[in-house]
Amino acid sequence: MQVRVPNVAQMRSSFTQPVQSDIRVFGSDILFDGSTEVGIEHAGSLYRLKITRQGKLILNK
Repeated sequence: MQVRVPNVAQMRSSFTQPVQSDIRVFGSDILFDGSTEVGIEHAGSLYRLKITRQGKLILNK
């Protein structure tokens, strides 16, 4: 699996106001940065967040 690190400076400028005070919101265009899949490491496990052909999101372990 190829790992791409997003441009953090670009991400900081694209944050939107949180819906709730404890939720940070990221636009999917910034999060995916042109790809259809990103990896999320959580508690020692790798999760894959994918954009489907129908434009929906799916999270797999």
